[in-house]
Amino acid sequence: MAKIRFKPAHLVIAAVIFAIFMPGYIKFIQLQLRNMHLESEINRLEKENLKLYKEKKRLEEDINYIEKVARESMGVTKKGEIPIKIEK
Repeated sequence: MAKIRFKPAHLVIAAVIFAIFMPGYIKFIQLQLRNMHLESEINRLEKENLKLYKEKKRLEEDINYIEKVARESMGVTKKGEIPIKIEK
């Protein structure tokens, strides 16, 4: 079986190549991770945007939903009703 011999020049060349390309490779990996994070953030925001769009449409078209939201969030009452606040 033949022995593999490394000359010092080969080791120096390998070290130089490693030193040149390693920072770029590390940056590449960091950018891939950031890209994955941003893609998941985009997906989350798209879902939230769709939810808000549906709620906007509902608020524009559904009078019963408008009344429900007004009663729950602003404490609006009809004429003759007495509001009761329950504190937790």
